[in-house]
Amino acid sequence: MATGAPTDGIDESEVRVAAPPTSAVGVPAVRHALQMAVSQMGVLRSAQTLRRVNQKDGFDCPGCAWPEEERRHVAEFCENGAKAVAEEATLRRVTPEFFAAHSVADLAGRDDYWLGQQGRLTDPMILDEGATHYRPATWGEALRLVADELRGLDSPDQAVFYTSGRTSNEAAFLYQLMVRGIGTNNLPDCSNMCHESSGSALTQTLGVGKGTVSLDDIHDAELLIIAGQNPGTNHPRMLSAVEKAKQRGAVVVAVNPLPEAGLKRFKNPQTAHGVIAGGTAIADEFVQIRLGGDQALFQAIGKHLLEVEAQVGGVVDRTFIDEYTAGFDEYRAAVDQVAWTDLVEATGVPQTRLRALADRFRESERTIVCWAMGLTQHKHSVATLRDVVNVLLLRGDIGRPGAGVCPVRGHSNVQGDRTMGIYEKMPEAFLAALGAEFGFDPPRRPGFDTVASIRAMRDGKVRVFMGMGGNFVSAAPDTAVTEAALRRTRLTVQVSTKLNRSHVVTGSRAVILPTLGRTDRDTRGGRVQRVTVEDSMSSVHASRGRLRPPSDDMLSEVAIVSRLSALVFEGEPGAPRADWGRLEQDYAAVRRHISHVVPGFDRFEERIEKGRSFRLPNGARERAFTTPSGRAHFTANALEYPRIPAGRLLLQTLRSHDQYNTTIYGKDDRYRGIRGGRRVVFVSPVDIDASGLSDGDLVDLVSEWPGASGPIERRAEAFRVVAYDTPVGNAAAYYPETNVLVPLESVADVSGTPTSKSVIVRIERRRDPVAAPIVEG
Repeated sequence: MATGAPTDGIDESEVRVAAPPTSAVGVPAVRHALQMAVSQMGVLRSAQTLRRVNQKDGFDCPGCAWPEEERRHVAEFCENGAKAVAEEATLRRVTPEFFAAHSVADLAGRDDYWLGQQGRLTDPMILDEGATHYRPATWGEALRLVADELRGLDSPDQAVFYTSGRTSNEAAFLYQLMVRGIGTNNLPDCSNMCHESSGSALTQTLGVGKGTVSLDDIHDAELLIIAGQNPGTNHPRMLSAVEKAKQRGAVVVAVNPLPEAGLKRFKNPQTAHGVIAGGTAIADEFVQIRLGGDQALFQAIGKHLLEVEAQVGGVVDRTFIDEYTAGFDEYRAAVDQVAWTDLVEATGVPQTRLRALADRFRESERTIVCWAMGLTQHKHSVATLRDVVNVLLLRGDIGRPGAGVCPVRGHSNVQGDRTMGIYEKMPEAFLAALGAEFGFDPPRRPGFDTVASIRAMRDGKVRVFMGMGGNFVSAAPDTAVTEAALRRTRLTVQVSTKLNRSHVVTGSRAVILPTLGRTDRDTRGGRVQRVTVEDSMSSVHASRGRLRPPSDDMLSEVAIVSRLSALVFEGEPGAPRADWGRLEQDYAAVRRHISHVVPGFDRFEERIEKGRSFRLPNGARERAFTTPSGRAHFTANALEYPRIPAGRLLLQTLRSHDQYNTTIYGKDDRYRGIRGGRRVVFVSPVDIDASGLSDGDLVDLVSEWPGASGPIERRAEAFRVVAYDTPVGNAAAYYPETNVLVPLESVADVSGTPTSKSVIVRIERRRDPVAAPIVEG
């Protein structure tokens, strides 16, 4: 049987530190995944559930967005996928009795781990103004309260509608329709905080804000650059694809400030070679780059390639450049002006090694660059990614089999949400098609992204915040400001499967609407419904849960949005003309509407039958670039990189291995040698010595940002120093504990993404009499 939820949060008093392992996955990962599954679901439920993860007749993993192979293994999931499934399919329940026993103030004092471990929400709950506890409500009462508040707004822009990446295509499409029917484009989503920089850069240069490669391209690449990414923790199934590429002769280069176990050696638990023979060495080269130095790295590659082209020729693909691109001369002139001394300073990598890496590009006929948040969460992230594209354009590596750009997105349908219209600045073609399909005039004025939404709430301009999944409070930057902003609203609404911090940081009133998850059986209209998702490589497929829902009258996200829309638009002239009752009961009807509005979804229902998937059109992949000029664009980008003041460090926030986004599964980070705690800061031994600290000291992290009247400081308290292999001047610590250090005003140029990988901090020793971490062998 499943065990009960923990009664305490994470105990930080005895953090244990060991040497990080030199390989990832293997038998320990299988063992840990099964232990987690059984503790949450029990033996029988675990067996019934895990065998359906990512299968054609099963459900899409609620974890990452890495695509599935066409021929799938019987265990088509990774360790962290199993954890995500176990958390959702848990037998633990959060009932009205739980809320009666715990005040909001009590819950607000608990950590994210404790809150998430309590189990699945079962009933709609309302926090009345001035109340200390949530109380149970009927679906009718809860939805009417939300609808009345929305109908009573002075302006549609007084409401903000957030979306998490796990929302299905069908729910996301109806959600954005409801929001635009209300009259606003305030549709922030988790992309704003993660891969918005990727979308901005790729749209500017290639005309499509998505990657251009498929799984087959990964398998067939000659050179794979994996930059700013930790697939061993964040996308473990990616390692299987990279292993296949290695077996076909690919060279893999890891570019990252921290050495990551999964990029050293992968022990595939699905093969005898992985279990018995020691697995596969992944990275042929590890480039330990300084935080924020990735733009300089790719400028160095481009500079070297152009220098060799000038000397001997035959390096750049002139046929491709002349036929398909624009801006080459301007790019070449800009790179020529960059000094090698600056490139070395920015990267921390010697010139000889930068040139050797560039030669790998020159020798490869099929190169793919993969990246994640290590490249997207800096002030100059968009420029960095434009320079990634520049290098690939030089070699004609866009629209070529085995080559291209591969932004590896996190949440399982974060890309699909954007395709469905979850974006504050959707293009005119989408809005016109939406209006024609539903007989209304969608608003055209751009809405708030995540950071702009927080600012508007902070300034008292927003009365209603609604979150469709996710944990907005713990995902957003500048924690104290974000919490204060939400508390200024009149109403906060959370559509959720589990309890999290966003349920205890509320407006004057709050509503919790429990919803079905991916693993749950969704019976509407007398039959089991299915939803669809889009993976990181633009493939769309169906997902259908089989487990009995946590409560008999629980609604899906599709049903919640449909019922709420019917109440909001009742008797409203100019509202979208939709049969909300039918859409609630028949998701195929939603898909018919999608096929009329969103390009690439023709014959939607037919194409997802019998577990089939289909790939959405991608102009860049076919070298049909949908930029204003009709060409791919080289760009001339000024070199930028962080300058670190004396006595300070540049901090990046990151996940532990027992974590997915803001969901905390446990106390350990097995691949970094940490057990029993999360409040640790990884620092180079050189920096520890220079600061007069010792390994294991208890410190505060204090971020420093320029302000109108002097530096502005933010403090994260009680972190333990851990000596670690990271570049001198750089440090790392886990989020959401360190989100407090990232100010709302510090965002990436163009994309507005918070700069969570570029936080200048000083480290102050604490005098608390708490024992240092226990250091194991």
